[in-house]
Amino acid sequence: MKILLIFFTFYLISGAVRCFSVTGYSGGSLLVSSWKPWHKDKAKYMRKLQSTTIINNMKQDQWINEGKFTLFCNDFENLMIYIRELNTQDAGTYRIGVDGEWSVDMTLKVKEDSCCKVSKRVMVNIGETATFSCEYSQNHINDPKIIFKEGEDSVEMIYSPWNKKERFNISDDKQKLMTVRITAVTPDDGGVYLCGVWINGQSYTYSIINIIHLHIMAKVGVSRVSGYSGGRMMIKCEHPQYKTNPKYICKESDGCSERKNPGVQDEWMENGDVSLYDDTRAGVLMVFFRELKAADAGTYRCGVNVSHYTESFTELQLNVTDDAKYPKTETESAHLGEEVNISCQIPEEHKVHFCKEDDNHICQNISTSTVTEMNGSSERNEERVFTVSISNVSVRDAGVYWCGAETRDTHLTFISLNTKIQLNLIMAPVVRREGESAEIICPYDSIYKSKSKSLCKGKCSTRDRNTLNEEKETKTDRLTLNEDGTASSALAKNDDVMEAISNLQTHLMRKVNARILAISFV
Repeated sequence: MKILLIFFTFYLISGAVRCFSVTGYSGGSLLVSSWKPWHKDKAKYMRKLQSTTIINNMKQDQWINEGKFTLFCNDFENLMIYIRELNTQDAGTYRIGVDGEWSVDMTLKVKEDSCCKVSKRVMVNIGETATFSCEYSQNHINDPKIIFKEGEDSVEMIYSPWNKKERFNISDDKQKLMTVRITAVTPDDGGVYLCGVWINGQSYTYSIINIIHLHIMAKVGVSRVSGYSGGRMMIKCEHPQYKTNPKYICKESDGCSERKNPGVQDEWMENGDVSLYDDTRAGVLMVFFRELKAADAGTYRCGVNVSHYTESFTELQLNVTDDAKYPKTETESAHLGEEVNISCQIPEEHKVHFCKEDDNHICQNISTSTVTEMNGSSERNEERVFTVSISNVSVRDAGVYWCGAETRDTHLTFISLNTKIQLNLIMAPVVRREGESAEIICPYDSIYKSKSKSLCKGKCSTRDRNTLNEEKETKTDRLTLNEDGTASSALAKNDDVMEAISNLQTHLMRKVNARILAISFV
């Protein structure tokens, strides 16, 4: 915010209208008293003469906003004028008044100036000391320094040489810099502060030299989390008392310069290398690291906006270990309709977590699987071995699973996933004599209805594939590949039955994982 120099010149006119002149600078702000009573039951107005611009209050409101212009009542029941972000187009004469009571004319001059700084953002933890500095022009070295705070319906004088407040202090180096300190800050201290100088001892006229946005951070706890490079991690930040408030996570070790938030509520959204979900029913922000890296290590804030200038957060210290043992990668195969058992190891003191990765590489818990503990443990007795049993395996069960440890403390639940399991399905063999026709039906999940489907033989390179065309049917001399859009099936025909089946079982189950694809051979 640029320095605003305000000069008051009063003119007594033979009528009831009093005039005064104010000079400000482009980019600055102006705060001045009309020296006239507010009259709370009367309508107020402010209009630019020779212009259609009108700021008018037809109710009994105390705070009247019209763009950058504000009229409000101060502690002395006088009407105050506050103009923000001046520019040269604001110059002119304004008439300010109360209907049926009084009016004054204010001539505003706006000059260009390149002095001073823009507004600042200051963040401080609750209970600590907030410190911020405000620069002023050399012309104001001997002028009293004032601190104001914007309220809902007024601008309140917080500190002045003649009106000091406990916990507030101003130190002035008399070299164009004053420092403001607020000790033992509370949530109510958050808001917009105005650093000003009183430039006219005979009037309430102030130059606003800086605007400070003070954010109060309430740290509710500290959690420590560990994961493995290349693994996955889910963090659940709980804010049950602020279910619908906007939530975020940021890296404190980087100054929280980039806040990641879902953008929308109750829907998974990607934000850089993480996916986020703001669950408004439970008041939980879920943060999923799709692939942990060494650069992800550091201190984070997982927080919620309690109000515009007050936030509550949990400090999260994330450690990422580069270990050749983790993450593990395993492959399991299962026949359709049968049961498959998947084993994983977790640290002794943790709860097991098992989840399935979706198309967006997000891994969430699945409730259809039964988790039971197996006998035995590692030689060092530091890890337990668990098995996950999936009964009546269907096409929907094929895919990528992760297993890991789940830990919960007062404000967070975090899940470190360290074992990746690729589950493939095995179709029952189709046996025919040479020369006979053969038909293979490959079911697939409805979510893959619009995906491309193909049949291949041998190494299954791109040029070896028979792919369904747009009409959902592909024919060669002895092979037909088609898809039943209703039943989700495809049909193919060829006399190389046994060899094709062997390759088909491997390729289609990896590629399709879907509704009914039928292949017939003749």
